[in-house]
Amino acid sequence: MRIIIPMAGWGSRLRPHTLTVPKPLIRIAGKSIVQRLVENLSASVSTPIEEIAFIIREDFGKEIETSLLEIAASLNTKGIICYQNEPLGTAHAIMCASESLHGNLIVAFADTLFKANFALNTEAEGVVWVSKIDDPSNFGVIKLNDDNVITDFIEKPSTFISDLAIIGIYYFKDGAYLKEELQFLLDNEIVIKGEYQLTSALENMKLKGSKFVPGKVDEWLDCGNKNATVHTNGRILEHIKHQEALVAKDLRIENSTIIEPCYIGENVSIINSVVGPYVSIGASSKIENCIIKNSIIQSNSIIEQKIFENSMIGSKVLMEGRFEDFSVGDYNQFC
Repeated sequence: MRIIIPMAGWGSRLRPHTLTVPKPLIRIAGKSIVQRLVENLSASVSTPIEEIAFIIREDFGKEIETSLLEIAASLNTKGIICYQNEPLGTAHAIMCASESLHGNLIVAFADTLFKANFALNTEAEGVVWVSKIDDPSNFGVIKLNDDNVITDFIEKPSTFISDLAIIGIYYFKDGAYLKEELQFLLDNEIVIKGEYQLTSALENMKLKGSKFVPGKVDEWLDCGNKNATVHTNGRILEHIKHQEALVAKDLRIENSTIIEPCYIGENVSIINSVVGPYVSIGASSKIENCIIKNSIIQSNSIIEQKIFENSMIGSKVLMEGRFEDFSVGDYNQFC
């Protein structure tokens, strides 16, 4: 089994937090989004993961590449780095890892987190994971027949067709066949709104007789913008509170209360404060004279005399004053 993770976008809707780090490497409850994704996928398959291919922009830099390879190594598998330097669509992104397109294959786009209890059926020709949502107009959607087989793939429909949105996780029994269909799109310049779309290849494969079935998740967690990411942080903390150690042993706490669940990294100080629930604090940060709930604070930040919630604070931030709801990127100072 191989896993391909397209993640070449910086994540403009999550700015300013993605000005210094791409969205999939934003940390939620102590781990990056992409690390939580590959860990969830690895747990869902019974066969060993032979390789994880990360598709990034070349200008992400060597530090980010090293961190991705370390994620693969933590799962005892091989990591490789592939480049997509132009935003030409999902099909084009996957083809940037063309050397990995063979055998059993999972494709998972790195802005997707999910909660599910499933064991992947590797005998299926293909599985497309979906979630029922209220407004599917910004997503690819599917239609099903009475046998629970997918009959149509539609990319971002302008009129209502289905409320089963494709969440960005796919299984293919034959990666080489997928590669052929993706190459056909590129060779014949088959684009939708200027981009090569994976759903076009899926539709062609279906017309040639491939049977795709839906995979369903209990909860689909988005990290598209600040509010969604803060919400996802809270849901992840709720899910893992009995599974992972969330508070570092070297926490310095004075005259303060922590309302669980919270994640608190190493070398953190919390003084005269109330923190939680649903707060994540990165390593080497200091919180003093604050009341904070339902928020994310990254590493090496100092927050003093604050009362806030539903907020997201970057790394190396100094904040003094009072804000009720804000979004602050890395290396800012508010005094």
